[in-house]
Amino acid sequence: MTEPLPIQFRETDLDAIASFEGRIALLVPEKAEAASSPAARRVNRLTKGALNRYLASPAWADLKPGEAADLGWPAGLAAEAVQVVKAGPRADTALARKAGAAIGAKIGAGGVLVLAGGMQRAADVSFGLAMRAYDFSVRKSAAPKPQGPAIVMVNAPEEVAALAAPLAALAEGVFFTRDLVNEPANVLTTTEFAARLEAMTALGLEVEVLDEAQMADLGMGALLGVGQGSESPSKLVIMQWKGGPEDEAPFALVGKGVVFDTGGISIKPAGGMEDMTMDMGGAGVVSGVMRALALRGAKANVVGLVGLVENMPDGRAQRPGDVVTSMKGDTIEVINTDAEGRLVLADVLWYAQDRFKPTGMINLATLTGAIIIALGHENAGIFSNNDTLCDAFLKAAKAEGEGAWRMPMGEAYDAKLKSRIADMMNVGGRDGGSITAAQFLQRFVKPETPWIHIDIAGTALVKADTTLAPKGATGWGVMALDRLIRDKYEG
Repeated sequence: MTEPLPIQFRETDLDAIASFEGRIALLVPEKAEAASSPAARRVNRLTKGALNRYLASPAWADLKPGEAADLGWPAGLAAEAVQVVKAGPRADTALARKAGAAIGAKIGAGGVLVLAGGMQRAADVSFGLAMRAYDFSVRKSAAPKPQGPAIVMVNAPEEVAALAAPLAALAEGVFFTRDLVNEPANVLTTTEFAARLEAMTALGLEVEVLDEAQMADLGMGALLGVGQGSESPSKLVIMQWKGGPEDEAPFALVGKGVVFDTGGISIKPAGGMEDMTMDMGGAGVVSGVMRALALRGAKANVVGLVGLVENMPDGRAQRPGDVVTSMKGDTIEVINTDAEGRLVLADVLWYAQDRFKPTGMINLATLTGAIIIALGHENAGIFSNNDTLCDAFLKAAKAEGEGAWRMPMGEAYDAKLKSRIADMMNVGGRDGGSITAAQFLQRFVKPETPWIHIDIAGTALVKADTTLAPKGATGWGVMALDRLIRDKYEG
């Protein structure tokens, strides 16, 4: 997998500033009109006042907190540039990460020397730096873009390294998700996906893989119907992290893992179909969270379940008008084979509750184009049957800077799923499409189970750079879910 850029924390050495040959990143307070910290004063003196001239200029005043500007090839320094980063308040985690991301976006072969200030800010800056330095280049024939060392100078390097360690684990979880979502479908088959998850047993996760015969024995007709037109076998992967009390039921994460979605017999238009390699984004997020929990040794019991299928239109493929029977026992009239993710999730949600009796459950899926129409690419859609769990998740998402917006649910939407020949249809019409999809899923959630459905169709993969990621897979949700588990389920 793509490894996060290693961050070296070193004792502050002002004498090293003059000879560093890469980039120097200097965090400066928002209201600064002149160099004030020892590091800033040293940079200003070595550059013969260039830093103070910049801080007194309108260009500095126009810069927003978290943004940066370069003083290129400064006289008096060996560095190729001094990157002046406008810092926000010391306690503002989001701005510290944004500042780090501004640094990470420009790191090159010469590396960077970061002069960040306080301990927690330095840890947050290093996280933002690592997140934005991500580069998925494994499928290119050219050598990857070189990235030199990232050195963060602080007064207490060992203490800062301890603060940064769980953030490094989180970054690796995000990178794992991004890699999975970015991979082409001819590489990331259901078999390859399952193998990558099985490899995480080395981190202390317990991983099981159920094959089609085992799922058939369980009665998972909804999930199996989706994949029956593909040469790639459908699979269910169960990952358990047991970091909490032995007798405590786990919290469950469930992900839609459609490794490629043609739409099946209800085939999609050709334009943009190449993006359907990301239709396993929900499974990718669940996998990344489980990796992060294992790496940081989370003190909680969490089970992650991902249904892996491929939706293809061959002679064996499911047809519109077919009726399938779910593991729950409900029958489903398949009106549109391109509404396949909810069929996968129906069986996995029921299996998760039947086997693990979880304290709560969250599923993630790139489920509907309708949620993109409603919320764009800025927010994921949140649907829930439990205000307490939903509020806790929204609080966690806000703390991590991941956009999320709660959407309505209700009986009027549920009624749109009524079928003439089966217990329900798998679609409820164009109006309120993301909501009727959530209503479908809720039919496979037991009333006593606190539950959230997260539609990440607009946030999993984007066409432009975001604060913490280059264009492509974002890893949205890994940070918020990790925060939720830390805040709500770890003692």
